[in-house]
Amino acid sequence: MKDELSKLNIQPRFIISGGGTGGHIFPAVSIADALRRRYPQCEILFVGAEGRMEMERVPRAGYEIVGLPVRGIDRKNLLSNYKVGIALFRSMRLANKTIRNFRPDVVIGVGGYASGPILSKAHSLGIPTLVQEQNSYAGVTNKLLSRGTEKICVAYPEMERFFPAEKLVFTGNPIRPEIEFGRPERAEALRHFGFDQNEHPVVLVVGGSLGALTINKSITDKLGKWAESGVRLIWQTGKNYIETAKKAVEKYPSLKCYVNDFITRMDYAYSAADLVVSRAGACSISELCLLGKPTILVPSPNVAEDHQTKNALALSTRDAAVMIPDAKAGELLVNTALSLVRNPEELRSLSEQIRTLAKPQAADRIVDEIVKLVQKRKA
Repeated sequence: MKDELSKLNIQPRFIISGGGTGGHIFPAVSIADALRRRYPQCEILFVGAEGRMEMERVPRAGYEIVGLPVRGIDRKNLLSNYKVGIALFRSMRLANKTIRNFRPDVVIGVGGYASGPILSKAHSLGIPTLVQEQNSYAGVTNKLLSRGTEKICVAYPEMERFFPAEKLVFTGNPIRPEIEFGRPERAEALRHFGFDQNEHPVVLVVGGSLGALTINKSITDKLGKWAESGVRLIWQTGKNYIETAKKAVEKYPSLKCYVNDFITRMDYAYSAADLVVSRAGACSISELCLLGKPTILVPSPNVAEDHQTKNALALSTRDAAVMIPDAKAGELLVNTALSLVRNPEELRSLSEQIRTLAKPQAADRIVDEIVKLVQKRKA
């Protein structure tokens, strides 16, 4: 693909739009990194939503970003939604200005509020677009945009339920390069978290950057069991729960636990872990599949269309993960984790099954599709 595009003697320009959560931002940045690796001369502009986390995370990754005032519908106070309409109108005007000034060859949408205005405007101007859907249950924005887009890159089978089959490409979800390509030795990872290299198993518990109340409470309420078991714990609480977690850990001096609000070296955390407890966000699942990590999934019930439960079922129905409903986590999570992490045969089986669902080098597969759109436009 690289040689074919180079023959066209162009410096391609791309807009990547979307965000709102890490589940949209990480894939977007991974696609941008893959484009830059393949075409160092390319120009990339991100478009996000004002006040959302992409406005901080994307510049940190080294990319320019434009913010749109777009916002979601307030389902609790429908009378206030006239402001949503005003914001959408302003966003469409700014999207039009951004596209005309930047002159992209392709516009890529990864989901989130900002994708709507920028891809819709690209459609009206005849600029090719590509949508990347991370979840097993398509989001509303991507479903609406699919009517005018040329390609839709997906991470789960049977997505014809939501999108035209002729537009689908099964690429998998882009994964952070440090996770996909960085594989630290387990001994080094254990030292990073202050653990020695004895035979005690390790459980990694993560719940997102803000934290997962149900998972954190389930762990906190049964820390005595963790201490008695000898199982080591790497615990990412999220910023909303770190103080409560630290106070709880202090009550059990024998507990071998690394606790922090955010783990910056997730490559070390995955390498150290024998078992992972996680929410069921699409990007987290893609990382776990690629690494072949035995996993307990506790889907968040507080997401649009309950898509995390659908993501988790896509694995648990294939014996590739254990799913515990959020409402049952307090009762089942800790006992299940402590039992499972001491069962080598079950861990091995889960690892083998989840690895079959991995799609490595997804970002490069998506770039292949983007290049085809550039070729078609420039031919």
